[in-house]
Amino acid sequence: MTTDDVHEWLSLDHDGDTYLFDLTFLTSNYACIYGQGCPGILDGPAPEMEQGCCSYGAHFSDKPDRKRVAALAEQLGADEWQFHGRARTLEGPVHKNDDGEWVTHLVDDACIFLNRPGFPAGAGCALHQAAVSRGERFIDWKPEVCWQVPMRLDHHTDDVGHTTFVLREWKRRDWGEGGADFHWWCTEDDRAFVGHRPVYESCRDEIVELVGEPAYDRLLAHLKDRPPEQFLPHPVLTSRRPAADRY
Repeated sequence: MTTDDVHEWLSLDHDGDTYLFDLTFLTSNYACIYGQGCPGILDGPAPEMEQGCCSYGAHFSDKPDRKRVAALAEQLGADEWQFHGRARTLEGPVHKNDDGEWVTHLVDDACIFLNRPGFPAGAGCALHQAAVSRGERFIDWKPEVCWQVPMRLDHHTDDVGHTTFVLREWKRRDWGEGGADFHWWCTEDDRAFVGHRPVYESCRDEIVELVGEPAYDRLLAHLKDRPPEQFLPHPVLTSRRPAADRY
C-alpha cells in the first residue's frame, strides 16, 4: 500500500455500540477480478492459474463455520466439484493442521474447493459456483473468511465495556507474516478498482451480514446525503503506477 494511505472514516453509534466505517474503501469502485486477470497471491504473477486468493486454502472461524461448509460439500456432485473424489479419499475436505487449526485441504497447491482451468464447470470455487447455480447466496456456502475478503470487521471492547466495530478494507498485513510474501494484493492495485458500483452497494449482503441491517441502513443514509465527488478517493487511484512497475 502507498505510504500516503489516507482514508476517510465515519463513526456512528447504534444500539449501544460504535461502528467505524472505512468510507474511502466502501465508496470506491473496487471489484473482485478473479478470472479477469487476477495475478493471484503467490510469489510471482500467475493469472493463467486462476487461483486468486485460494492458493493457501481457508481457515475456519469457528466450529459452526466448519460444520456448515462440510455439510454443504456433501451436496456437491462430481460434475460441480473437480476434487469430489479426492475429498472422499481424504475423509472430507477439511482437516486440523499442525498448528491445531481447522482448514481446507490443499490439492495440487491450492484449496480443495477450487476448480481449475479446464474443468467442465469452469474454474472457480465449487461452493461459490454451486450457490449461484442454485439461486442462493454464495456467502451462505463459503467459509466465512472467503466471502468476507477483501473486507474485514475488527472489534474491541474498552475498559468500561463499550464495543467498537471497525469495518475496513482487508490489507496485506491481515494475512499475518505470510502476507509480506504476496507479490500482489488486490486492494493495493488499481487493476481491481474497475467496478461499476461502489463497494457499499456491490457488497451489500456481505456488509449486512457483518454489521447487521440497522447499522447498514444508518451508513446508507449518510452516504446518500453526500454527492460521490465529495468522498476522499482511494489512495491507489491517486497514485497509479506504470504497468511495468505493478509486480
